[in-house]
Amino acid sequence: MAQVMKGVRVLEVAQFVFVPSAGAILADWGADVIKVEHPVRGDAQRGMFTIGGVRFDPQVNPMMEHPNRGKRSIGIDISQAEGQQLIYELAKEADVFLTNYLPDARQKLKIDLEHIRTANPNIIYARGSAYGDKGPDRNRGGFDSTVFWIHSGIAHALTPQEYDVPLTQGIGGIGDSLGGMNLAGGIAGALFHRTQTGEALEVDVSLLSSAWWITGQVLDTYVESGQQMRVSIPEAGGSAYSPFVGNYRTSDNRVISLFILVPGPYIRDTFAHLGIPELADDPRFSEAKALMANSLIAGEAIAKAFAGQTFDYWRQHLKTMKGQWAAAQSLLDLGKDEQALANDMFFEVERIDGKGTLKIARGPVQFNHEPVQSCRSPQASEHTETILLDLGLEWERIERLKASGTIA
Repeated sequence: MAQVMKGVRVLEVAQFVFVPSAGAILADWGADVIKVEHPVRGDAQRGMFTIGGVRFDPQVNPMMEHPNRGKRSIGIDISQAEGQQLIYELAKEADVFLTNYLPDARQKLKIDLEHIRTANPNIIYARGSAYGDKGPDRNRGGFDSTVFWIHSGIAHALTPQEYDVPLTQGIGGIGDSLGGMNLAGGIAGALFHRTQTGEALEVDVSLLSSAWWITGQVLDTYVESGQQMRVSIPEAGGSAYSPFVGNYRTSDNRVISLFILVPGPYIRDTFAHLGIPELADDPRFSEAKALMANSLIAGEAIAKAFAGQTFDYWRQHLKTMKGQWAAAQSLLDLGKDEQALANDMFFEVERIDGKGTLKIARGPVQFNHEPVQSCRSPQASEHTETILLDLGLEWERIERLKASGTIA
């Protein structure tokens, strides 16, 4: 596979998902990512062994694999002066310093821009934060459920107005993974800029900025107009403005979603595929304006057609239809989806317990159609000794650092 970041070294001082997922993407792309963890506790996320009500073996931890695959782990207590000195020595050999520590913590631990740039003036300093590195909330921490979901307005926009409180974020880590991808892209741009100009940049991405980017098309419209829409509780059938937009139930109670936004060119083909070709010759439905004016009547006929066949039938039958549609799936369905698998959605890494392999979702970028090849996430402090020996430390110093608790 193409390793577009081969030769790049990243020093990561971060925990949980958002910023480490940026390191994971860079590792997927070939970078050598050194993850700094506390020598006793490790990354705080190592203590989590449940998500969405699903429990798993904390040793074989998918929540660690997703944002940490392909990295090396070193255990350093960065609250100690000798630990900070090790960070500076590692930074001298790195291209990127990657962190999600809050401003006050960065200053207290002496891993802020000033200290890291003193060690290496040419290093790219990349920060991931909840609310951004400027403004009154720059010192506030947050998770994607609070910042990306609630603070950003996404939860409000996706909650039916009949509900008293916003929907909870049903899929954990959405903002984290999106933000990590954004941060990885920013780092890639900064590396290119440094190659072209010699200038080392600071890179900032926040969960909040990731939210306003993903909602930008609608957000810009709302801000300009001063108005906003709220979703309604979903119902089966076509929408009030077009029968070609809606969720239709099949005979086995699954759902096929139509989203033919511009219906005119697709009227005859759509009705033919649904087994009701005569509707295309009915003046109430033969042209887009008439079809939309009689949406509820046409929607009833379409709903009856869908209810006459199974989900699997429609998935196969509609493949030749020109208009846009989708089969409603769960995340578990996606793990077996032929299109996702054909595009190398997963790659496999060895399980730490030696019991086969673990499937890990790849990042969204693919080079030359080649599948990702990577290795499992490291155990906490797994590579401490080899990293320090490669850095040139003598064994006597390593032993002394271990005895003092500075390293694992």
